[in-house]
Amino acid sequence: MTEPLDVLVFYSPVESTEDVLAAVFAAGAGAVGDYRDCAFVTAGTGRFRPMAGARPAIGSVGELEHVAEHRVELVLDRSLRAAVVAALRSAHPYEEPAFHLLETADPGGS
Repeated sequence: MTEPLDVLVFYSPVESTEDVLAAVFAAGAGAVGDYRDCAFVTAGTGRFRPMAGARPAIGSVGELEHVAEHRVELVLDRSLRAAVVAALRSAHPYEEPAFHLLETADPGGS
């Protein structure tokens, strides 16, 4: 029986995506069968307003910022969740990286 999978989705400034991917791949994410370093990457625009107390890597406190970002989706074995999230947080340039984890459903019988 194979281990349950999670899907990690995170957002990264375009210029940092490869570094963040390298970190989460090194932690074991992105493996699909006999393939490694698997991810789906789409381009978009992130927006945020740093508030008092923030130390933004991009932009200024109180100012609305728009940044060219990638949305990255990849799978990971559920047992790797803590290590992969730690790698994401360590490699990501933002003080508070935006991400979410989804538990996949058991596809049954296959």
